[in-house]
Amino acid sequence: MVARGSRITFGLLMLAGASLLVETDDRARSPLWHSPYEVAFSPDGTMVATSDRTAASLWLVDTANKQGPRRVALHGEPTGVAWAADGRHVYVSEFGAATVAVVDPVEGAVLSRFAVGKHPEGLALASKRRLLLVANATTHCVSLVDLDKGSERARIDVPREPHHIAVAPDESIAVVGNLLPAGRADDPDAAAVISILDLRKAAHLGDVRLPPGSTTVRQIAISHDGHRAYVAHVLGRNNVPSTQLERGWVNTNALTILDLRTRTRYATVLLDNPMRGAADPWGLALTPDGKNLWISLSGVHEIAKLDLERLESYLAGGLPDEHQLARTGNPDVESIWLRIKRDPKKRTALANDLAALTSANLIERIPVSGIGPRGLAVSPDGNLLATAAYFTGEVVFLDAESGKLARSVQLGKAVKPDQTRLGEIIFHDATKCFQHWLSCATCHPNSGRVDGLNWDQLQDGIGNPKNNKSLLQAQHTPPMDWRAVRESMELGVLTSFHFLLRQPEPGEEEAVRAYIRSLEPLPSPHLDAKLELTDSAKRGRELFMSKKLRCSKCHSGPYFTDMSVHDVGTRSHLDQSGSFDTPSLVEIYRTGPYLHDGSAATLRAVFVERNKNDRHSQTSHLRPQQVDDLVAYLRSL
Repeated sequence: MVARGSRITFGLLMLAGASLLVETDDRARSPLWHSPYEVAFSPDGTMVATSDRTAASLWLVDTANKQGPRRVALHGEPTGVAWAADGRHVYVSEFGAATVAVVDPVEGAVLSRFAVGKHPEGLALASKRRLLLVANATTHCVSLVDLDKGSERARIDVPREPHHIAVAPDESIAVVGNLLPAGRADDPDAAAVISILDLRKAAHLGDVRLPPGSTTVRQIAISHDGHRAYVAHVLGRNNVPSTQLERGWVNTNALTILDLRTRTRYATVLLDNPMRGAADPWGLALTPDGKNLWISLSGVHEIAKLDLERLESYLAGGLPDEHQLARTGNPDVESIWLRIKRDPKKRTALANDLAALTSANLIERIPVSGIGPRGLAVSPDGNLLATAAYFTGEVVFLDAESGKLARSVQLGKAVKPDQTRLGEIIFHDATKCFQHWLSCATCHPNSGRVDGLNWDQLQDGIGNPKNNKSLLQAQHTPPMDWRAVRESMELGVLTSFHFLLRQPEPGEEEAVRAYIRSLEPLPSPHLDAKLELTDSAKRGRELFMSKKLRCSKCHSGPYFTDMSVHDVGTRSHLDQSGSFDTPSLVEIYRTGPYLHDGSAATLRAVFVERNKNDRHSQTSHLRPQQVDDLVAYLRSL
């Protein structure tokens, strides 16, 4: 067992006569909090099913409001939700249990469970093919579950941390959102990709790269004709120094449209306006008539209504001649939509135009009553919109035409947040940022982890971008940054408020610190079924501890760091010094890319490609199998 295992809590799940371990982390630290994550309407529109991540539950909510919500106890932090086409079953992914629960919505009981990959997130049904698709986040694959047999038919690898899936109407393909970029962070085009799967052949057809700086990919919707996919994501401006927040200089928030016929990116539009960010877009819901797309803006507690019919027309050059934006007296300041009208290829410029949607009256933003709206769904008749207000434990119903509040349904008893929960709320709240461009979670999604990008922040000079670090156990592993400028987590929180958000209110800093202190590591998905080291990892541990490699000299103690700076030969032409902090190796399987500048896309690359003259460790003599063993050990931490 890995030494840190004593700091991880496990529950016991009996499944088909086998004993399986159920993992929990910071998001499940208390049953008091109700945190609806995803929502889905039943096929007849009479019920909404919502996963409650922190209370380990599925809630069934009567849309007619004739009875209170009914709770079904589940395992391991429920996440994705999908209804069977006939409405007889609800499928719920259980993140910490590596299972999908099959729930009878009438009886409110779990009928069975499917074993899937580690840490399942989003679900999608291909009913005609009798398939349930499951996004297994930390094992970077999608399970195709045979609904008749209750077992996996296949697993398809995708680049990195799939979170959401959508299936085309004809069920020929599925579109998968990879949460984070998968390659080197020192690549100026570094970005997350969207994967296209062939459901007929159970194969990975290819990937479509989002614009540079794209990360934290959330829900996906596919047009009713199957020609378009719509993807919500963050669009970081990480190729420029973080010298200001104003007008989206550091971060913007986007919707990307894919052409599924050519498997290419058709357009990217910004959901922000020049003076107000639309931070952390999450849920997407297409209306039954296909004319409007609803988007939840989780960081600013709003939903947005996008006039999709007109947007598609304008993207193709269809701006009406009589439209005010079609008139110009000065070609140097003419509307982007007029330029697209003349040449539709000019739509590539929309990825940098904060005013495009607002100036054409294509978007309407509406505050919601709850805090942190995430999952979003439209009723089958198109009349009702439901969103999961994560931090207030509510399912909020709105009129799907006007966006006006219809009612809000509280899940369980509302509890006043303690300091840690308050810190979690602040951490995810972009209204704490000047002009609302970003939250702490924008750059540290997945409960304070990494976004896979390099950022040029000013605390250690300008022109030397560094890879984003995880906040996990940051209170135990100072310093906070690669150049050891911020000597502690406490100082890091203070400076982040002052330079990346705004002046904090009393108590806000300490609440965020309490939340960061509460974060706990997930057990590695690369351990064996008993959560112990594999044979390869055991051999790798011997190499790691050996006097020849001396890895454990610097990566020492329970957090695998000596908390000092060293020069291991990784300095680039942009760096002012070659000495960098020894990072913790806890959860290193999910913190790539690696090294201070993200120049190693994989752990293998750290030793094989980026260890010049053996300065980082004497690894040049290792046989390929030994490198594999060393990597296996690191991935187990």
